[in-house]
Amino acid sequence: INPRSGLHLADELAAYLPFKETAHFDFWLNLLRDFPRHADATIALLREGIRQKMTQPREVMERVRDPLAKQLPRNPQDSPFYAPFRKLPLTLPEAERQRLTREALGLIRDGVLPAYRRFEQFFINDYLPACLERAGAWQWPDGREKYSLQARHHTTTRLTPDEIHELGLAEVKRILGEITALQDKLKFRGSQEDFFNRLRTHPSFFYSSGSQLLGGYEDLMEKIEPLLPRLFNTLPTTPVTVESVPPKAAPHTSAAYYRRPAENCSRPGAFTVNLHAPHMRPKWEMMALTLHESIPGHHLQIALAQEQRGLPEFRRHLNITAYIEGWALYAEFLGHELGLYRDPYDHLGQLVYDLWRSIRLVVDTGIHHRQWTRQRAIDYFLANCPKTELEVRTEVDRYIAWPGQALAYKVGQLRISELRARAEKTLGAGFDIRAFHDAVLLPGPLPLDLLEKRIGQWIHSRSRNVRE
Repeated sequence: INPRSGLHLADELAAYLPFKETAHFDFWLNLLRDFPRHADATIALLREGIRQKMTQPREVMERVRDPLAKQLPRNPQDSPFYAPFRKLPLTLPEAERQRLTREALGLIRDGVLPAYRRFEQFFINDYLPACLERAGAWQWPDGREKYSLQARHHTTTRLTPDEIHELGLAEVKRILGEITALQDKLKFRGSQEDFFNRLRTHPSFFYSSGSQLLGGYEDLMEKIEPLLPRLFNTLPTTPVTVESVPPKAAPHTSAAYYRRPAENCSRPGAFTVNLHAPHMRPKWEMMALTLHESIPGHHLQIALAQEQRGLPEFRRHLNITAYIEGWALYAEFLGHELGLYRDPYDHLGQLVYDLWRSIRLVVDTGIHHRQWTRQRAIDYFLANCPKTELEVRTEVDRYIAWPGQALAYKVGQLRISELRARAEKTLGAGFDIRAFHDAVLLPGPLPLDLLEKRIGQWIHSRSRNVRE
């Protein structure tokens, strides 16, 4: 369990399911029937975590209280689990509609809500008191070894936490130099700290409402899509939509995330944006964020992989973070080649997002390997990046609760960029960016060492063809 996932957000599974036929609603009812067992199993696993002294830090887990409380309305009709039954298709017979709503209310009243009351009592009385007082996996039994394993797992490399930390410091220094050059180009008079504070606070950088923010993202999607054939031979046929993060989760999650489409393409992919506190969501980050989470980032890569019917099924759905997130961060750079960073502040957003992922290397290893405090991590983040304090605190808590996962983004992006540079150098005028992207994307997600091997073979094959 952590603030971004767990039993307190279980109802969000509904967003991945169709609700068009009686069978779809019966499937959801079966999940409701099973919910008490699921809740009790979660409690049992968390009790084992307490026994093994492998818990989350209390300060981070306090974020679970609010969304958990929202799962306990007085009226079963107000439960988030009842939401699908508020939109029963009119095509269903009236008798079926009455049966479905009656069964749903009964299962929520007699099963789901009592299970949540048990879980809330356990969470407040047993789990929170057993939580760590400080952040960091180093406190777990064999914590340093466990964290090193997580670093290797998420990056699919043999990089050590110390090597990753130093890589992050070097990248932060490099990107801050580029931001300073851009600051000079913008003729901003003042220190870097003054520049960052302006970016965080000036009203011109923010929308005044969530609906305006949502519309801004929709406009960016329309601008990007027609440009993609410049860089890609193969595009997914599955569409992507822009949706908002559920309100109960919005205060505790990131600026946006992607929800993959249905395997059979019956549900589009979703670029899911956070509309909570729009005065803290700067416009200058929106282009890079859209490129990352939708097209040509997550949606293009994930939907395209799912559509490759010639691959074994597991290959189409592999969740290899270093590849998936490395590609999405690489996709942010493609905004330059698509001519999307004409506004210097959009370019600044791309640099800030690259900087942010580099800071992750420093902060994640700092917390879990070098025993940094949560506050030290927040202070380092704020001193080196203009992201708002709301986002910084949410991000740092994410790294604390999910050791090692945040390392994958920058490591993956650097490897993909290195492979492209190798291909460009070897092939020269014979390099075709669209063919390179096919070579990276069409095999589906791969560990970085296998991706490197495959691209090496592709380069060799292309160079032989060029010579012939």
